[in-house]
Amino acid sequence: MQSSLSRNDLQKSPMPIDGRKRIVIERIIPSVDCGAFPLKRIIGQTMVVRAHVFSDGHERISVSLAFKHIAQSQWIEIPMVDLGNDEWEASFPLENLGIYEGKIIGWIDHFQNWLEKIHKLAENDEEIAVELSIGIGLLEKNFSFTQNKEIKNWIDNLKDERLSLVQRLHLAKNPYLQELVSKNPDRSLSVESDRPFFIFVERAKAQFSSWYEFFPRSWSTVPGRHGTFKECERLLPEIAAMGFDIVYLPPIHPIGKKARKGKNNALIASLEDVGSPWAIGSAEGGHKTVHPALGTLEDFKHFVNKAADYGIEVALDIAFQCSPDHPYLIEHPSWFKWRPDGSVQYAENPPKKYEDIVPFDFETEDWQALWEELKSIFVFWIEQGIRIFRVDNPHTKPLEFWRWVLWEIKKDYPDTLFLSEAFTRPKLLYGLAKRGFSQSYTYFSWRSEASEIRAYMEELVSPSLVEYFRPNFWPNTPDILPSYLQYAPPSVFKMRLVLAATLSSNYGIYGPAFELCINVPLEPGKEEYKDSEKYEIKHWDWDAPGNIKEFITKINHIRKNNLALQRTENIQFIQTDNPRLLAYLKILPGQGDPLLIVVNTSRNTEMGWVHFPPSLAGLDHSKPFQLTDLLADVTYTWHGEWNFVKLDPENCPAHIFRLSQDGSFSP
Repeated sequence: MQSSLSRNDLQKSPMPIDGRKRIVIERIIPSVDCGAFPLKRIIGQTMVVRAHVFSDGHERISVSLAFKHIAQSQWIEIPMVDLGNDEWEASFPLENLGIYEGKIIGWIDHFQNWLEKIHKLAENDEEIAVELSIGIGLLEKNFSFTQNKEIKNWIDNLKDERLSLVQRLHLAKNPYLQELVSKNPDRSLSVESDRPFFIFVERAKAQFSSWYEFFPRSWSTVPGRHGTFKECERLLPEIAAMGFDIVYLPPIHPIGKKARKGKNNALIASLEDVGSPWAIGSAEGGHKTVHPALGTLEDFKHFVNKAADYGIEVALDIAFQCSPDHPYLIEHPSWFKWRPDGSVQYAENPPKKYEDIVPFDFETEDWQALWEELKSIFVFWIEQGIRIFRVDNPHTKPLEFWRWVLWEIKKDYPDTLFLSEAFTRPKLLYGLAKRGFSQSYTYFSWRSEASEIRAYMEELVSPSLVEYFRPNFWPNTPDILPSYLQYAPPSVFKMRLVLAATLSSNYGIYGPAFELCINVPLEPGKEEYKDSEKYEIKHWDWDAPGNIKEFITKINHIRKNNLALQRTENIQFIQTDNPRLLAYLKILPGQGDPLLIVVNTSRNTEMGWVHFPPSLAGLDHSKPFQLTDLLADVTYTWHGEWNFVKLDPENCPAHIFRLSQDGSFSP
């Protein structure tokens, strides 16, 4: 029988569980969607929490912040400070990786309110006897007080009629009694925040990282032959020397043979075609197997350990999709969509079609087993030493799956980081970040004009996003050769590198295509590489004329030696009179000298005036100040608020100025 609400039912107000509880906790700051999703922080930071807490009337209230790591059973409780206007604040250090839980607790402190009143009583006040009785009643009401021998003695003394009222009044005013009571106040009518808030505490690399992507199969010592992990170990010193601390590998698993793509995404492959690494799985194995042509699992683990010797972590691509001959299709056919003709539905991202890839059906009746199996893929590679994952196309899987699996992994392996590769609608892109991804690809690849770069950055560092969204800027990827890089000279590649590496504290490049300034698209209007490495083995000459490896090295060196570039949200844009010049300040007070970056976003020589009040960087506006260009190793002196710049991109497309006054730099 179906029930329905009547008009009278709809007009009724909900009855509280206990209407005697008068504390209101309306807002906890910061929060993500009113606490629906976790905040994100870095280990070692201090978590500052504010809350709006109040009650009716004028009685004194007390407010506490309680927190704990979810691996702990005991809550730690600290008092919150009244900032005025019913706003309270407390802070605590984030000392461990993983997930923290917090809540706000408020109560009306009736005993403290009573103490305030009796401190105002004169010794001849007729109300002394009544007020003493009220105070004794408050103490006796608290069961824990009556069980505390010391407080019980105070109660007995306050009730002792052998003492005069004035003597008992003085006893009640004794600071020691107040201290005893404050340690265990009456919280029988306390109120807790509606739901706990959570914090994902991650390691420093979630906030600051430099990624380098390459295809291992293209790095054989013999041109044309499939490369191996052992052969790729010789690349690690060079990548480390360039300043990258994360090496990201496309999928390393067996590649399907059925519906395999040929060169340039051709539908028909020859026997020699190696296929796309994202078409995962064959008779040789699936997501927990290494492609035999790359080597063994032990070879891979040796590569991971060798990278660590050079200060590099290996990030692995996780793509939850299959080739048509992945073992899952035989072992778990219910995990896929089958068409009436008996064929399996391949993947599509209109207008693109991926005939060599089969997506999982997340609406399967067997969804719980599917979720558990996908989680086990992460766990398998974590156990092989991987702690960073680049997740392919997460926006094509349910968001609730990501909320669950990322929580599960962070709970058990709190040092694990996840990069979301989702070039999708903004709300979906941000929704994935809310559900736990450590970093996210962005639309930076398609922002080219100075004005749109500025507008986009101001969106990314807005208060509504910085609590959960960490951008990772990529000027190119194997899938994306942006239109402004097509047929572009090295100066444009340098310009995009400077923007990516100084706007965002996390950035990456797909190499060696980027440092070799590969700029030929598949065809006009397509943002894809001609002869894409996704479908064939390349043989790269890393030192070919025109490469910009030295410039990349310098940029990464500057990033590592200037803390202001190791955060993203600390940006302030500066006015220029030339719309093709983008100027911005990066500063961390007390942590090194401020940086002023000016970038020429065009292919031509640009000049103009930069409006930079020195006070923005803590400099004395009445004195000249020095700017050392970290790219050119040249020092300039500026006076006042307006100063002239000229940038010839063939020489250098940007200034990265370190600011100081009186010729001295802070340590």
